[in-house]
Amino acid sequence: MLAFRAAVEAGDFAALGDLLADDVVFRSPVAFRPYEGRAIVAAILRGVGRVFKDFRYVRELADADGRGSALVFETVVDGVIVHGLDLIRLDEAGRISELTVMVRPLSAANALAKAMAAEFPQIQAEAAATTGETR
Repeated sequence: MLAFRAAVEAGDFAALGDLLADDVVFRSPVAFRPYEGRAIVAAILRGVGRVFKDFRYVRELADADGRGSALVFETVVDGVIVHGLDLIRLDEAGRISELTVMVRPLSAANALAKAMAAEFPQIQAEAAATTGETR
Protein backbone atom coordinates (compact mmCIF):
# COMPACT_ATOMS: atom_id res chain seq x y z
CA MET A 1 0.00 0.00 0.00
CA LEU A 2 3.00 2.27 0.29
CA ALA A 3 2.67 3.69 -3.25
CA PHE A 4 -1.08 4.34 -2.82
CA ARG A 5 -0.60 6.00 0.55
CA ALA A 6 2.37 8.04 -0.66
CA ALA A 7 0.48 9.32 -3.71
CA VAL A 8 -2.59 10.29 -1.67
CA GLU A 9 -0.56 11.98 1.05
CA ALA A 10 1.35 13.92 -1.61
CA GLY A 11 -1.95 14.99 -3.17
CA ASP A 12 -0.96 13.22 -6.41
CA PHE A 13 -4.36 11.68 -7.15
CA ALA A 14 -3.50 11.54 -10.87
CA ALA A 15 -0.79 8.94 -10.11
CA LEU A 16 -3.30 6.55 -8.55
CA GLY A 17 -4.57 5.36 -11.94
CA ASP A 18 -1.28 3.54 -12.55
CA LEU A 19 -1.76 1.59 -9.32
CA LEU A 20 -5.19 0.22 -10.29
CA ALA A 21 -5.90 -3.16 -11.88
CA ASP A 22 -7.81 -2.98 -15.17
CA ASP A 23 -10.81 -4.62 -13.50
CA VAL A 24 -10.63 -2.72 -10.19
CA VAL A 25 -13.84 -2.52 -8.16
CA PHE A 26 -14.53 0.64 -6.16
CA ARG A 27 -17.20 0.71 -3.46
CA SER A 28 -18.14 4.27 -2.63
CA PRO A 29 -19.48 5.38 0.75
CA VAL A 30 -22.22 7.33 -1.02
CA ALA A 31 -23.22 5.11 -3.98
CA PHE A 32 -25.15 1.85 -3.81
CA ARG A 33 -23.57 0.08 -6.78
CA PRO A 34 -19.83 -0.39 -7.12
CA TYR A 35 -17.86 1.21 -9.95
CA GLU A 36 -15.77 -1.13 -12.06
CA GLY A 37 -12.80 -0.45 -14.30
CA ARG A 38 -9.64 1.60 -14.17
CA ALA A 39 -10.91 4.60 -16.18
CA ILE A 40 -13.91 5.43 -14.00
CA VAL A 41 -12.20 4.60 -10.70
CA ALA A 42 -9.14 6.71 -11.56
CA ALA A 43 -11.45 9.60 -12.52
CA ILE A 44 -13.37 9.24 -9.25
CA LEU A 45 -10.13 9.32 -7.27
CA ARG A 46 -9.06 12.50 -9.07
CA GLY A 47 -12.47 13.97 -8.15
CA VAL A 48 -11.90 13.00 -4.54
CA GLY A 49 -8.60 14.83 -4.68
CA ARG A 50 -10.47 17.98 -5.70
CA VAL A 51 -12.96 17.84 -2.78
CA PHE A 52 -10.79 16.61 0.11
CA LYS A 53 -8.96 19.31 2.10
CA ASP A 54 -6.32 18.82 4.82
CA PHE A 55 -6.22 15.08 4.14
CA ARG A 56 -4.07 12.82 6.33
CA TYR A 57 -3.80 9.15 7.16
CA VAL A 58 -3.73 8.52 10.90
CA ARG A 59 -3.38 4.73 11.04
CA GLU A 60 -2.58 1.74 8.84
CA LEU A 61 -3.46 -1.89 9.40
CA ALA A 62 -2.23 -4.70 7.14
CA ASP A 63 -3.47 -8.20 6.39
CA ALA A 64 -1.17 -11.06 7.31
CA ASP A 65 -0.89 -12.07 3.63
CA GLY A 66 0.42 -8.62 2.67
CA ARG A 67 -2.26 -8.11 0.00
CA GLY A 68 -4.67 -6.01 2.01
CA SER A 69 -4.61 -2.86 4.08
CA ALA A 70 -6.94 -0.60 5.99
CA LEU A 71 -5.93 3.05 6.01
CA VAL A 72 -7.72 5.27 8.53
CA PHE A 73 -7.96 8.90 7.45
CA GLU A 74 -9.21 12.33 8.43
CA THR A 75 -10.08 15.12 6.01
CA VAL A 76 -12.43 18.04 5.50
CA VAL A 77 -15.14 18.35 2.84
CA ASP A 78 -16.93 21.69 2.54
CA GLY A 79 -16.03 22.57 6.12
CA VAL A 80 -17.22 19.23 7.55
CA ILE A 81 -14.71 16.98 9.34
CA VAL A 82 -14.68 13.50 7.83
CA HIS A 83 -13.36 10.34 9.47
CA GLY A 84 -12.87 7.50 7.03
CA LEU A 85 -11.35 4.20 6.10
CA ASP A 86 -9.83 2.98 2.83
CA LEU A 87 -9.99 -0.82 2.56
CA ILE A 88 -7.57 -1.93 -0.15
CA ARG A 89 -6.95 -5.34 -1.70
CA LEU A 90 -4.15 -6.10 -4.17
CA ASP A 91 -4.20 -8.65 -6.98
CA GLU A 92 -1.35 -11.09 -7.71
CA ALA A 93 0.43 -8.42 -9.77
CA GLY A 94 0.40 -5.98 -6.86
CA ARG A 95 -2.23 -3.67 -8.36
CA ILE A 96 -5.30 -2.49 -6.47
CA SER A 97 -8.16 -4.87 -7.31
CA GLU A 98 -10.64 -3.66 -4.69
CA LEU A 99 -11.04 -0.32 -2.95
CA THR A 100 -13.83 0.24 -0.45
CA VAL A 101 -14.20 3.60 1.28
CA MET A 102 -16.26 4.18 4.41
CA VAL A 103 -16.88 7.54 6.10
CA ARG A 104 -18.54 8.88 9.21
CA PRO A 105 -20.46 10.66 10.66
CA LEU A 106 -23.63 11.03 8.61
CA SER A 107 -23.02 14.76 8.16
CA ALA A 108 -19.67 13.87 6.57
CA ALA A 109 -21.23 11.31 4.24
CA ASN A 110 -23.83 13.90 3.21
CA ALA A 111 -21.18 16.56 2.56
CA LEU A 112 -19.13 14.07 0.55
CA ALA A 113 -22.16 12.97 -1.48
CA LYS A 114 -23.01 16.59 -2.32
CA ALA A 115 -19.44 17.50 -3.24
CA MET A 116 -18.93 14.40 -5.39
CA ALA A 117 -22.28 14.89 -7.14
CA ALA A 118 -21.02 18.30 -8.23
CA GLU A 119 -17.81 16.67 -9.53
CA PHE A 120 -19.51 13.80 -11.35
CA PRO A 121 -20.01 15.45 -14.75
CA GLN A 122 -16.25 16.07 -14.89
CA ILE A 123 -15.53 12.57 -13.59
CA GLN A 124 -17.68 11.01 -16.32
CA ALA A 125 -16.07 13.19 -19.00
CA GLU A 126 -12.57 12.19 -17.83
CA ALA A 127 -13.46 8.50 -17.84
CA ALA A 128 -15.08 8.76 -21.27
CA ALA A 129 -12.02 10.56 -22.65
CA THR A 130 -9.88 7.65 -21.47
CA THR A 131 -11.88 4.67 -22.75
CA GLY A 132 -15.47 5.65 -23.38
CA GLU A 133 -16.53 4.21 -20.02
CA THR A 134 -19.07 6.49 -18.27
CA ARG A 135 -20.72 4.45 -15.58
